[in-house]
Parts: sequence; C-alpha cells; structure tokens
Amino acid sequence: MTAAPGPFFALALASISLIGPLAVHLFMPVIPAVKAGLGLSDAAAQLTFSIALFGMAFATLVYGSLSDRYGRRPVLLSGLCLFLAGSAVSALANSVLTLVLGRLVQALGAGCGVTLVRAIAQDVYGRERLVKAIAYLTMFYTIGPMISPMVGGILIDAFGWRSVFGFALLLGAVITLNAYLAVFESHPRTGAPRPGSLFRDYLALFSHLRFTAFVLQSGLLTGSFLIIATAASSLMKEVLQRPSTEFGLYFLLFPFGFLSGNFITSRIGNRVANETMVLAGSVLSTAAVATQSVLLLSGHLTPLVLFAPGYFITLAQGISLSYAQSGAMETNPKLAGTAAGVGVFVQNFCGAAFAQLYGFVADGTPMPLVQVTAASALCGLIVGILPFFAARERRPVNP
Repeated sequence: MTAAPGPFFALALASISLIGPLAVHLFMPVIPAVKAGLGLSDAAAQLTFSIALFGMAFATLVYGSLSDRYGRRPVLLSGLCLFLAGSAVSALANSVLTLVLGRLVQALGAGCGVTLVRAIAQDVYGRERLVKAIAYLTMFYTIGPMISPMVGGILIDAFGWRSVFGFALLLGAVITLNAYLAVFESHPRTGAPRPGSLFRDYLALFSHLRFTAFVLQSGLLTGSFLIIATAASSLMKEVLQRPSTEFGLYFLLFPFGFLSGNFITSRIGNRVANETMVLAGSVLSTAAVATQSVLLLSGHLTPLVLFAPGYFITLAQGISLSYAQSGAMETNPKLAGTAAGVGVFVQNFCGAAFAQLYGFVADGTPMPLVQVTAASALCGLIVGILPFFAARERRPVNP
C-alpha cells in the first residue's frame, strides 16, 4: 500500500524542483568571472554555460524511462548524487576541460528534478489533483530563476566564483537528504527494458496526436519566451543603450507572469478541460506576440514594448503548461514517467532551437524578433487548436 503524502513529502518534492535552477540560473553571473579566472575565450566561457542546457535536455529523456522501469526513488536519488558530484568537480576545477566535465555531470544529475517530480506527483496525487499539484510545484520552481542570479552575484563578489558551486553543493546536499527521508517509492518496478523497448515507448506516445500536440505546444510557447528574452537583452544594450541593472529589473516581468499564470491554474484546478486551457494559453501568447509585432513595426521600440508582451507570454505558459503536461502524461498512464521526460525535453529543446534561430538572423534591429516570434507563436497556436477540436469531435452529440 502506498504511503500517504504529508507536508514533509510535499516540501521535499518542491525543493527537488530547485535542482534545475541551481545548475543553470545560479551560473549566469559566473560566466565573466570564470572567463577571467581561468583565462578563457568567449567561446570557451559560453560553453561552460551551454553544456548544462544540452545535458539537462537529453537527461530528461533518460530519467523518465528509467523511472518507469526501475522505480522513481532509486533513479531520483541517483540523479541527485550525480548533481552533488558534478558540483564538487566544478568547484575544484582548474581548467576549462575539468569545469566543462563537472558542469556536464552536474546538469545530467539536475535533469532528474523536474521530470521525476512531475512523474511522482502523477503517481501520488492522481488525476483529480494532478493539475493543481503541478501548478504549485511549478510556482515553487519559478522562485529559483528569480533569485538564483542575484544569489550567485552576491557570492561571487564576496567569496569568488568557486563559492557558487560550494553553495550548490551545500543546498543540493540538503535537498538530497530531504528526498532520502521523505520521498517514498510511488511506482512499482517493471524490470529491465527489452531491446528496443525504449524506442517503442516513444513511438507509442508520439503515435497519439493529442500527446504530440501537447508537448509541442509547451515547447513553442517556451520558444516565444526565450526569443523575446534573448532579443531584449541585445536590443536594450545595443540599441536603447540601457544599463544591465535596468534590464534585470524589467526581466522580473517574465517570472511574475509565469507565477501569475500558475496561480490562476491552481485556482481553476481540473474544473476546465486540459484542451481548453492549452488553447487559451496559445491564443493569449499569439495575441501578445501580435501586439508586440505591431508596435515594433510602427517604430515604438521601448523597454515596455520589449518586456510587457513577455509578461503575457509567460502568463500564457503558466496557464497552459500544467494542463499540457497533465494531458500528455494521461495519454498512457503506464508510460507517465517517459511522457514527463519527453515533455520536458521537447519544451527545452524547442525553446533552445528557436532562441538559436533568432541568434542566426539577428541584425541589431527589431525585425528578426518580429519574424521569429511570429513563426513560433503561429505554430504554437496551430498545435494548441488540434487537441481542442479533436476532443470536441469525440464528444457525443445530444439528440
């Protein structure tokens, strides 16, 4: 019989969500300090950051499938231990190769956090409370990106860049201890996978149009957000000549929008269908992108024009993300962990791909921002519509 989840379990589950920000967002202010400290080139310094993004993206695919086969708890604890090992190696690194290796191991471990937290929530809280549980967990996760860059900057100024990894190691150890004490096994083990079974699991999930549309919608909305965040950074400094401090203050609109959307989701719960809320998020995101595009094309390039639409895009993410993830995991309950991993991977990979696409076409003007966000928003609207109309067709017609 499965143990009943209590407040300590919920707190431990929520704290595991911070592992991702500890690997990514905490490192943002470290890049110039590492570059100076180790005498790195710009490309090498950037690699110490980007390697974590790639490592986490692909790790999410593995953790979900492994947890379906071997149970959530052992896979979760293994990932947390990898994070601790990577943090220790990074703190002691004296060369770029050692630091990149440490960052990669740290990120591979951190990939367990968001994937397994959602899978465990699905196991423990069930369909009735899953959307609300994911919303609350996502709200807790959002705290990490909001405060991590500030904490990292304070640590660097006071103790040097290595202290950032020491802090990650210390806080990660506390999170790991809480997980060991409070998180029980929520999924029965099914044994070692058969040859080719992992590929068949992915094929089984993507054979459902509903699953594919849900995970793509999350990825495309993330793409719109990352395009605006990346473009705003360069346009604020290079075109508007605004200081970095001002950029940081305006940037708070993004996490506040996401928190607002998750608060709305937590209030609505499962009273509205997944398909309806996913469509609502797609429509809101498209409207925000369209409004920003009209203003930019008419010559209104101001900080608010760059950031205010981003608030509504992240608001749309907060509104629809929990429902898209819940709907994706409900496609095949036996593959819930795999579905959670695929969902996180597609979200991160699509976001990174569209952000990089903007980087390829950026020319110092707002036009590439308009073009690339229009592409991501339009695709997001299309895939957001598909599950809604598919669900309407399945409903019986009253005589």
